[in-house]
Amino acid sequence: MPISLWKIVVFHFTAIPAVSWCLLNDVNPEENPDIPTIAKYFSTKGRYEEVNPHLIEDILAVNTSILQPPSAQCREIHLTAIIRHGTRYPTTKNVKKMQKLYDLVRGSAPAKDSWLRELQTQWTMWYTEDMDGRLVQKGVNDHRHLAVRLSKLFPSLISEKKLRGGLIKFITSSKHRCVNSTLSFKAGLTELWTIRDKEFEHAVNDALMRFFDQCTRFLEEVDNNPSAMTELDKFREGPEMKRVEEKIADRLGVEYNLITDDMAEAAFYLCAYEFAIKTVNSPWCRLFDEVDAQVMEYANDLKQYWKRGYGYDINSKSSCILFHDLFSRLDKAVSENQLGQPVTEAVTVQIGHAETLLPLLTLLGFFNDSDALTSTNYATQTQRSFRTSHMLPYAANLLFVLYDCGGGDLRLQPLLNEKPVPFPGLTDQKASMPLYQEVKKHYNDLLQGCDFETECQLFKNPG
Repeated sequence: MPISLWKIVVFHFTAIPAVSWCLLNDVNPEENPDIPTIAKYFSTKGRYEEVNPHLIEDILAVNTSILQPPSAQCREIHLTAIIRHGTRYPTTKNVKKMQKLYDLVRGSAPAKDSWLRELQTQWTMWYTEDMDGRLVQKGVNDHRHLAVRLSKLFPSLISEKKLRGGLIKFITSSKHRCVNSTLSFKAGLTELWTIRDKEFEHAVNDALMRFFDQCTRFLEEVDNNPSAMTELDKFREGPEMKRVEEKIADRLGVEYNLITDDMAEAAFYLCAYEFAIKTVNSPWCRLFDEVDAQVMEYANDLKQYWKRGYGYDINSKSSCILFHDLFSRLDKAVSENQLGQPVTEAVTVQIGHAETLLPLLTLLGFFNDSDALTSTNYATQTQRSFRTSHMLPYAANLLFVLYDCGGGDLRLQPLLNEKPVPFPGLTDQKASMPLYQEVKKHYNDLLQGCDFETECQLFKNPG
């Protein structure tokens, strides 16, 4: 990689203290004092390792037994990987909320507890507004390591020969954190195979990876419409959140009216960011117990549900363009394969955002609970499948692997975060690897319709 590109990747990382991964080796995360007990509730601010705990011990570990084609004749012919960027700094908006909380904590009553004294006297507010969601060093590593693991899982597809032959295509969102994640993914492969004589291009394509920015109906009806978040607003004013805020006030020794829902969120994020970025079990985490963390997670899930998930039809329909792009790639691979030609695009790596993945997962029908998430059903949603902590950590990935099992038997396996997931609503799963034609039949209505331009038009009321 040329020096100029590597400078991009390491830009803005100097504020991060060195991380010692040896702290995490050979330790059950449940018992590890370096891992906050609430880490599994961090929603979209969670580490990938909480979703795949075996990576704590060995970050390059893969379990090839999860890929179980119906027969030994099956061979992989194409992989599309849609991946979220790696661990990032907080956004400017969140840094401002954190600063308010930090100022309050520093000025609050003299601390009785050592952890609170540490926050007041030793911890310094090192997050700055200009960090604004940029990739951190841990995020670079997230993608370098993911690239190596995927090459171990799919060695016939993600190979040095295919990379050098131009059969692996890279597409990214224009955001720094996605471009730098893409560079990091490529660096993982070039370092693995010690490739120094060649560079590999990537395409920036916001129409695909940031489709939500270009869908007028979504922007008007949901993203820029405060009333679209009514359920979240009600929950943030409701009894569960009020109890969390009161408990934080009690722990800080301040008046109840000083802790707002924004401050509770800022405290939760401070715990999450300190852990994700620096692998530190910060004193900020002491402001929450597990019950509080579950409430905070639900608030985050409500936001994602109504803004990107099943809350409104346009949320998922905004991803029609990515849906059609995926199936056109699969169709092209099928066609070339049936003609006895080599598949010209063996692997497509597409790097975007949580907001890229969630609408597509929703459009495909994954994690759709029988009851909608609302402000009043928190107590009955403890077993919900719509849980962003599990679905969308940093570096979350949705993989589609196309297999040729001989005699025209083509199969498609979806994996989420390197684990097989069955296509929702498909009865003949065949070990979560159904016939490709069955998958197409299942999604026929979307394949025939789901036109991005049509769905995203804002229909004006006459008069």
